[in-house]
Amino acid sequence: MRVLMFGWEFPPHITGGLGTACYGLTRALAKQGTEIIFVVPKAFGDEDQRRVRLVSAEDIEVSHSSKNLEEFWKHIKYLEISSNIVPYVDPEEFSKIVEYAENESVEYNINTFKRKFKFTGKYGPNLMTEVTRYAITAASVAWRETFDVIHAHDWLTYPAGIAAKMVSGKPLVVHVHATEFDRSGENVNQAVYDIERRGMEVADMVVTVSNLTRNIVINRYGIPEHKVVTVHNAVHFKGDIEQEFERGVDEKVVTFLGRVTFQKGPDYFVEAANKVLKRTQNVRFVMAGSGDMLNRMIRRVAQLGIAPRFHFTGFLKGNEVNQMFQLSDVYVMPSVSEPFGISPLEAMRSSVPVIISKQSGVAEVLKYAIKVDFWDIDALADSIYGLLHYQALSNFFIKYGQEEVNSLKWDGAATKIIEIYNKLANR
Repeated sequence: MRVLMFGWEFPPHITGGLGTACYGLTRALAKQGTEIIFVVPKAFGDEDQRRVRLVSAEDIEVSHSSKNLEEFWKHIKYLEISSNIVPYVDPEEFSKIVEYAENESVEYNINTFKRKFKFTGKYGPNLMTEVTRYAITAASVAWRETFDVIHAHDWLTYPAGIAAKMVSGKPLVVHVHATEFDRSGENVNQAVYDIERRGMEVADMVVTVSNLTRNIVINRYGIPEHKVVTVHNAVHFKGDIEQEFERGVDEKVVTFLGRVTFQKGPDYFVEAANKVLKRTQNVRFVMAGSGDMLNRMIRRVAQLGIAPRFHFTGFLKGNEVNQMFQLSDVYVMPSVSEPFGISPLEAMRSSVPVIISKQSGVAEVLKYAIKVDFWDIDALADSIYGLLHYQALSNFFIKYGQEEVNSLKWDGAATKIIEIYNKLANR
C-alpha cells in the first residue's frame, strides 16, 4: 500500500500537536508495511525520513496542463487573516499580520503555473496564498506519483487532497485533528468552515481523533455517520526519560503547557490558580506557551496580585518541553474544546499527575486522570490543591497513569487506518 499524504508540518519543525501526531502515525504505518510519500510545504533538511519519503512542495516544478483544474481553482478564495486561522503566532506578530493583510491584495494568474513556488511552511500573513499554491503543487505531485490512497491532515491541506483526487481519481481520506468550532467556539470564520466542510464532503472517508470531534463533524458539518470513523491519537516516546533537571525552587509547580488561545482555556487556569493561592502559598504556577490571549493573561495575573507566584515562559520546544514536565508536580489542561490532546499523555509519561477537561477527546481514553468541566473553576482549584497536598492521591495517579499511557501506542491507530485504506482501495 502506497499513500500520498499531505501535512502542513513535520518534526522537528512543529507548532503544536498536529506535527507530532503526523510523526507518530507515519512511523507506525511504516512499521506495518505502508509506504508513505509525505508532502510538506517546505522541508528544512533535518527531518527524520527513515520511515517516510518527505517531499518539499517548493522543490516541485508545476509544469503540467491545468485546464482540467480550472473549475476547482475558481472556488479557491483568499481569506482574511484573523486570529481564528493563525493560532500559532504570538501577539506581537499577530498585529503585524493583520496590518499586512489589510494593506496587501493578492492576484493570481492561472497561466503562471510553470514554475516552482516558495513556501515558508508557517502560519504567517501569506497563509492562504501558500494554501492555494500548495494545492496547485499537490496536483502536480499526484500527476507524477503512483499511489493507492490520498490522506490529508487538517483543513490547510484539504484543498491539496481535493486537487490530488481530481487529478488521480484515487480515494481521499481527510483527517480531522481540530475543527473551526474548536478554535473559535461559535464565532467561526465562515471561509475556513467552508473549506473544512468541502474537504469532508469530497472525502471518501473522514477520520476524527475522538468521538467528541466525530459528533461535531456529523452534527455541525452535515457529514453522514457511516462516512466518519474515530481513530484516537496516541503518543510516541523516545525510550526512557534520560535527563534530570535541577528544580531551582522549593515550592510545588503546577503547569499549563499549550497555545495561549481561547480553545485551550488559559483564563480558567489563571482563575483556578488565584483560588489555590488563597489557600496555600507553597506553589508556583507556570503558563508555558504563546498565543493571542497571552497579553490578556499577563494583565489578569497582575490584576489578581499573584504575579510573584505565576510565571510565563513563552513558547517551549524540543527538550524544553521535557524539562518543563520534569519540573512539574501537576499538569493542567483546561481546554474549552480539545479534539484530543497529546500533552497530558506526555506529562503522565514524565510521572506527572494530570487534570484534564471533560470537553477533551483524550478524556475518552484516559481512566487515571482527574476530569473536570472546563468552566468549573472551583472543581479545578480543588483538584489542584488535592494533588499538591495529598501525596497518596498524587502517587496513585502517577503509578497507574504511567501504566495506562504506556499502553496507548500508535500501532493500534495505524492498524485502524490501514483497514480504512484497504477498504477504499479495494472497493
